[in-house]
Amino acid sequence: MSRVEIFDSTLRDGAQAEGISFSVEDKLKVVKAMDEMGIEYIEAGNPGSNPKDLEFFKEVKQIQLNHSKLTAFGSTRRRNIKVTDDANVQSLLEADTQGVAIFGKSWDFHVTDIIQTTLDENLNMIKETVAFFKEKGKEVFFDAEHFFDGFKSNKEYALASLKAAKEGGADCLVLCDTNGGTMPLEVYEMTKEVAKVLPEIKVGIHAHNDSGMAVANSIMAVEAGARHVQGTYIGFGERCGNANLSTIIANLQLKKGYDCIPEEYMEHLTSTAMLIAEIANITLSEKEPFVGRSAFTHKGGMHIDGVNKASHSFEHINPEIVGNARRFLMSEVAGRSTIMKKIHKIAPEITKESDEAKQIVDRLKELEHEGYQFEGAESTFELIIRKQLGKYKSFFELENFKIIGEQPAKDSIFSSYAMVKVNVDGTEELTAAEGDGPVHALDSALRKALEVFYPSLQEVHLTDYKVRVLDSKSATAAKVRVLITSSDGKDIWSTVGVSSDIIEASLIALIDSIEVKLLRDLENKIKAYI
Repeated sequence: MSRVEIFDSTLRDGAQAEGISFSVEDKLKVVKAMDEMGIEYIEAGNPGSNPKDLEFFKEVKQIQLNHSKLTAFGSTRRRNIKVTDDANVQSLLEADTQGVAIFGKSWDFHVTDIIQTTLDENLNMIKETVAFFKEKGKEVFFDAEHFFDGFKSNKEYALASLKAAKEGGADCLVLCDTNGGTMPLEVYEMTKEVAKVLPEIKVGIHAHNDSGMAVANSIMAVEAGARHVQGTYIGFGERCGNANLSTIIANLQLKKGYDCIPEEYMEHLTSTAMLIAEIANITLSEKEPFVGRSAFTHKGGMHIDGVNKASHSFEHINPEIVGNARRFLMSEVAGRSTIMKKIHKIAPEITKESDEAKQIVDRLKELEHEGYQFEGAESTFELIIRKQLGKYKSFFELENFKIIGEQPAKDSIFSSYAMVKVNVDGTEELTAAEGDGPVHALDSALRKALEVFYPSLQEVHLTDYKVRVLDSKSATAAKVRVLITSSDGKDIWSTVGVSSDIIEASLIALIDSIEVKLLRDLENKIKAYI
């Protein structure tokens, strides 16, 4: 297989995304995750831009990396000064990384109108900066900023910028679609021409997603001869984001036969995506190809029947290859066979014609009539099956709770307070907590009380909270459905509660969420013991 280098910029380009702010500790965790995925290069930051990145580069030296090489990012020297006199260049040296990524202008418009220098001086800036770092023993990537726009504007000058970097000794010429507006066929043709003009040097691609084409552009560049792909692991970045590496890696390696990461690490693609999302404090899109929760989720009865008979009838790959899982949604279009499949996970001996199966179906219909909807809340449905079959024992009892609201909230973001009393095997725990609203306060107090008995609950937090009014004609007395999604950083699960009291509906879903976590922990202990 042809080798394609993967260069992850989550910690640099990804950190420029709206709402993303990595601490030094966060960045160290991301480095470890990338190394464990077998990612070849990690662009870890711009040491000349902020003190936090300099601190990170000092701390990261304590980590033993087995697969990845660290790269620092910065610009060419500034106009009309010596390389050795440029503070940003010196910061890159201080980072003491194996590689450096140097960006320079390839679009003549940017040279004359943005950085306001001459075309010749810009070429000197590129060549001299690259040569400086090569003399220091660094592996140098030249990021040709705005290359595709520059190629369309002045092809000769765009190619001249690449030749200047090559003359300076660059190891890889990275063609950047900085504005994210180039189309896939354009990327293919331009990359192919670069590979033809400069056949003796490695070519790379760095695509942004402003036109929704970053993944397609990256793959087309590889097809045209690029052997180095830059992006961020789950696609976040400035504006509309960067090329999504989890999607690119899977497509290149599984569909096109390229060698991107060690084959045995492909099954960690999904768990690593979840981990990066957790560290970045964002919700991983359920619709994300390969790694999203809905990537292998089926709802329609015909689809489910087809997958049960032959998975490739409605799935382009086996989800286990990328560490994901197949899910069948409980819904009005799912069919009885889907219900039986859920039952068989817990009690394989139950038949479709049995009284137990009938009782579960009847209970499901009752709850749906009350307003429950189990599409996207399979964990609550699993608990219902266990309760109906007598295979469920509660881990705790909520004896009582009290919520106090205060408006306006003065000198604090907290506007509510909750007190809860729980009973675990005869031992009571009374705890209070404050929160931004009654549900938040209740959630915090309940977890605080139960963490005394079940420390693993410290890992759990809510990632989504949805409220749906079921009968709007009843106005403020309307029944509501609350859907909660929770995560412990490894798994994601959803639970549902219904009531005319929004606090009670939330509490039902919260308790189910906690019970699911504790049940899974127990099952994992049993499996480990066996």
